[in-house]
Amino acid sequence: MAKQKKVPGVRKYGGPAGGWGALKATATAVREQMDTVKAPLTLLRTNQPDGFDCPGCAWPDKEHRSTFQFCENGAKAVTWEATTKRVRPDFFTAHTVSSLLERSDYELEGLGRLTHPMVYDRDTDTFRAVEWEEAFSRIGALLRQLSPEQVEFYTSGRASNEAAYLYQLFAREYGSNNFPDCSNMCHEPTSVGLPRSIGIGKGTVSLEDFDKCEMIIAIGHNPGTNHPRMMGTLHEASRRKVPIMVFNPLRERALERFADPQDMVEMATYRSTPIASSYFQVRAGGDAAAIKGIMKALLELEARHGDILDHAFITEHTNGFEALAVDLAATEWSDIEAVSGLGRTDLEMVAAAYARSNATIVSYGMGITQHNQGTANVRLICDLLMLRGNIGKPGAGICPLRGHSNVQGNRTVGITEKPTTEFLERLEDTFGFKPPTRQGHDAVKAMQAIIDGTAKALICLGGNFAVALPDSEQCFPAVGKLDLSVHVGTKLNRSHLLVARETYVFPCLGRTEKDMQEGGPQSVTVEDSMSMVHASAGKLDPASPHLKSEPAIVAGMAKAALPKSRVPWSELVADYDRIRELIDKTIPGFEDFNQRIRVPGGFRLPLPATERVWNTPSGKAEFHVFEGLHEDRHVHGEDVLRLITIRSHDQYNTTIYAMDDRYRGVFGRRDVLFMNEADLAARGLEHGDRVDLETVMDGEALRYDDLTAVEYAIAPGSVAAYYPEANRLVPLDHIDPDSGTPSYKSVPVRVLPHR
Repeated sequence: MAKQKKVPGVRKYGGPAGGWGALKATATAVREQMDTVKAPLTLLRTNQPDGFDCPGCAWPDKEHRSTFQFCENGAKAVTWEATTKRVRPDFFTAHTVSSLLERSDYELEGLGRLTHPMVYDRDTDTFRAVEWEEAFSRIGALLRQLSPEQVEFYTSGRASNEAAYLYQLFAREYGSNNFPDCSNMCHEPTSVGLPRSIGIGKGTVSLEDFDKCEMIIAIGHNPGTNHPRMMGTLHEASRRKVPIMVFNPLRERALERFADPQDMVEMATYRSTPIASSYFQVRAGGDAAAIKGIMKALLELEARHGDILDHAFITEHTNGFEALAVDLAATEWSDIEAVSGLGRTDLEMVAAAYARSNATIVSYGMGITQHNQGTANVRLICDLLMLRGNIGKPGAGICPLRGHSNVQGNRTVGITEKPTTEFLERLEDTFGFKPPTRQGHDAVKAMQAIIDGTAKALICLGGNFAVALPDSEQCFPAVGKLDLSVHVGTKLNRSHLLVARETYVFPCLGRTEKDMQEGGPQSVTVEDSMSMVHASAGKLDPASPHLKSEPAIVAGMAKAALPKSRVPWSELVADYDRIRELIDKTIPGFEDFNQRIRVPGGFRLPLPATERVWNTPSGKAEFHVFEGLHEDRHVHGEDVLRLITIRSHDQYNTTIYAMDDRYRGVFGRRDVLFMNEADLAARGLEHGDRVDLETVMDGEALRYDDLTAVEYAIAPGSVAAYYPEANRLVPLDHIDPDSGTPSYKSVPVRVLPHR
């Protein structure tokens, strides 16, 4: 094999995930962002009962068995928020919006914390400071001039339960169910698919189940970067000799081997623990075929040996098994192999191991959901688990890996464009206004309404809305045509700079900061990915005396827009216990909310499926038939590959902490395309060549030019590039039709020599 040419910023990383590399990266983040005296105590308060919840991922805390409950990327999230850097009004006076738009996303957020409420001045193309009440008054006046259907209310997953509840109350009293939120772009197939299969849109496992499981199937996720505290759980399972079978197009270091920074022996000896017992590089978009292959092999084992399926569970608790069995029998192995990119022998091996396990957990991430068949993928995982009764018993279940720290909680407290009749009736009984019943907009529909001009205003409770969505060439200019945009955040991002006729940027308290209101210091609550609700109280002094909390900002806008409101907005902000009392009254599962969150660790919300209670129309869990296996109907030509958008290790959602991707061997750059060696050769390309990408679908071709091709261990037929830069290649209407989630993980593209 010929020696690879050297490519600037690309070199192999030989270490495991975690280990000394993680400690060094944490130390670097602290040194560059925080007061080094305050930093250790701040980090030690992360995810502790008397501290604050990490502003990063939603992986739950494990009974606080260790001195510290944060990981490398969690430390980055904390230091990024608790930075000593500031963006004051004089900075905006000296820099036009046009000039700021020329900076990278990394540079924009790296400027530091916002300190004052700002309004865009079109005459000077700059932001200037504005008084809070003046801004609220103007926003209220503009909203009263618009119809509710013309306003989009976006929510980021890091908003607290209290802020999100007030936000949905504000929008619904205003008259809108337009709630585009970050779930629409990631786990909406979970929220849609799981209720159809098991009656609730949440996972069924707890951390204790991982202690009891006999097998883990990890499919479509990269925990070392996206939910790093899960690595401790996988590390423990591997040490117990639990088979961990991984399905992922890319070889990811964290799924190969991990050194736990809290394991003194591993750290002292420079050793690591293997994570995946078997690693299957499924083709992008081939997950449904792989799961069907495992199930087909399982039924063939049943036919030969019997006593493989849990017939008692299937008979008592499910519908639709016969139709599933017929479909699996009719599915050809040749089709399964062609679409999944995996061999029959491998899938039969997984089925045999699954048949031996008495308690299996399947964990999955956006590699399952962000496809145009994402909802079907989720339901197929349920099918696989139900065949052996692996829902509603210890050590088993389905484990969707939610991203942001309270994205699941936002949905629980009412952030949804499809509210239930029961919820709206409880709001009406409690608050005395008639909420709208018409289904609102999700994220894609909201942007489509902005593009076609029917939406006139966008209010964003956190996040980086336009940047997170597909097809930036179409979305960015559309946002600039709005009458009003309002952004609540801690740091500057590109969406703030896509200015409308009137644009406001409101700086809010971070999760790490003290929240002092009229009633004294306040705590907020969050829900983790396993339905545990717990309190979070910041400890740091606010970055600026001009900051307001998210609940206070929401209430300020609501009071100005709804002068006749009977909701006591000011009283609710004075004491967040009053907000929680209203959540208690209107949302099942939050009974005695204030008392229960004062117990260290909080409480778990009801999950009927864990008790084998199925809140489906039939009262049973429902098998799902995914008929046939076929190539994407939009794809044309044998030279077409599937693009996966991915995050670097120094990144969380659209926030880029640094320009490195340590585990994949990329340093100081993001303009790379990961390709399989055979796919490079088939196109006459070599490692290090400059290439262009072109989307291959019906309609106008989207392009991303001048990337560097990097040879990488990725499934043949699949390529990967960084999100959000590669979003320009994802058509806005390339979505899962059931959930509306964009297909970020399976975009048909051609790779061309750079022109």
